[in-house]
Formats: sequence, structure tokens, C-alpha cells
Amino acid sequence: MSSPASRRNSCRGTACGSRSSSECHVRRRGSSCSYSSSGAQTEDFSASVSQPMFTITLRFLLAIDLWVSKRLGVCACEESPWGSIRPLVRLVEFSGHVIPWLVGTLYTLLRGETVAEQEIMLNLALALLLDLLLVRVVKTLVRRRRPAQSRSDILSTFFVERYSFPSGHATRAAMCARFLLAQLVDTASMRVLVVGWAALVSLSRLLLARHYVTDVGFGLVMGYCQYGLVERLCDKMLKLLFA
Repeated sequence: MSSPASRRNSCRGTACGSRSSSECHVRRRGSSCSYSSSGAQTEDFSASVSQPMFTITLRFLLAIDLWVSKRLGVCACEESPWGSIRPLVRLVEFSGHVIPWLVGTLYTLLRGETVAEQEIMLNLALALLLDLLLVRVVKTLVRRRRPAQSRSDILSTFFVERYSFPSGHATRAAMCARFLLAQLVDTASMRVLVVGWAALVSLSRLLLARHYVTDVGFGLVMGYCQYGLVERLCDKMLKLLFA
């Protein structure tokens, strides 16, 4: 028969053995989990590397676009760093809206004294309508949502369009500026004012966080090219009318 001391020693050995086996089991499980997680990270990294270079570059550029646009939105709300000049920036924004341009163009067209003045205003009215159509088509195709800061603005919920790309103000500013420089402006000081106005209207869209930088940049290029399209269409219409 075994003594009580030997029994206690055997029980302690059994407990220690079971404890060590459970610890080894836990360690094995932990090591297996860590290995599987590292394997998953390796798979994710390899999947990201296996993506086409064009996709990686595009995502990188969009990330830069998002970061720069967020930095420039200093007048997005009253609590923004430059929130005190927000009313002035919104006034500049309104100067590039389509409503005052259409109203002023139609008024000048109806009040024109000569055929040349009416022809210029008619071309501008057609250019504004063409700009509205093309911008709407591109926005519907791309469907890029506006920045979150713009969507949080109460007034923008009712008066600002849902989609962001391209900026309609930027296209209109570039097109109208080129139109004015080619048709009406003939002095150097007025040319500087027209170009400066187009730049301020485009900048206001970024300061108010209405658009991303790529929206405004593409809008300026698009508006500049629209003027050439309007010129060709007007020339063809005049040739058909007087042929």
C-alpha cells in the first residue's frame, strides 16, 4: 500500500502533467492561429501586388486627390478655419451659376441693337445650353458622389446636384472666359480680370468642399474644349442658314 505522501506526489505529478499538456495545447493553438493570420496577410499582400499597375496608380492618385481636396475645403462650414469669408466665397460661387448667365444672355439677346450683338448672345446662349447637356451626361455616366462635407451642408442638400464629376461651375467658367476673350474683351486689363474670375470661381468649388480637385481640373479642360465645339456648330448653322 502506498503512503499518503506518495499519493500526494503522484497527484501533483498528474496535475502538473495535465497542466503542462494543456499549456502546450494552447501554445500550439496560438502558434497555429498566428501562422494562419500571417498567411492571410501574405495572401492579401500578394493579391494587392498582383493587381494591374494601372489600378494601383489610379487608387494612389485618387487618394492624393481626396487628401488635397480635404485640405482645401477651408470654407466648408461656419466652423471651418476660413469660415468667416464663407459668404464672400459663396458670392463668387454664385457668379458662376448657370441661372444669372442664362438670364443675362437672354436679356442682352432681346435688347440687342445690332445683328452682330444678337448673334454673339445667341452663340453664348447655345454654348450655355450645350454645357448643361454635356455636364449632365458626364455626371450621369460617372456617378461620383460629392465630398462628405458638401453633403452635410443643409443648403447644398436642396440646391446642389448629387454627383460631382465634373464641376459644372468650372466648365462654365472656362467656356465663358474663353468666349469673352475671343468675342468681347480686347484690353489686357480686362483679360486679366476675366481669367482671374474663372480661376476664383473654380477655386470657390474647392474652398466650399463642393468638388474634388480632379472634378475642377477636368471641368476646366472640358469647358475650354467646349468653346471650340460651339464655334464649329455655329459656323455650320450659319452656313446652312445663308447657303
